[in-house]
Amino acid sequence: MRSYVGGHQAVSVNDFLELALGTPVELWLGVEGETEDERAARLDAARDILADHPEMPDNLIRIAARVVETHPELFDIVPLARPARRRTPCRGVAA
Repeated sequence: MRSYVGGHQAVSVNDFLELALGTPVELWLGVEGETEDERAARLDAARDILADHPEMPDNLIRIAARVVETHPELFDIVPLARPARRRTPCRGVAA
């Protein structure tokens, strides 16, 4: 089964994210090993996009809220049992 978003075929999770955001995910999250110059350029591009589309953060929050509402099981958190701390005997101080 093929999935299309706005006429574009999405074949991976990253494709869906990119189509939902309208930009590559790496623009917002960065990539491992990027240089300071690459990071500065990426952040400049992100600022330009946000300046051109000031509604983008609100739209993304709405999308995220819809995902949480539609798929609450994605956010089921089960606390892990913590191992009991070993108690070390209190050693007396020699006088």
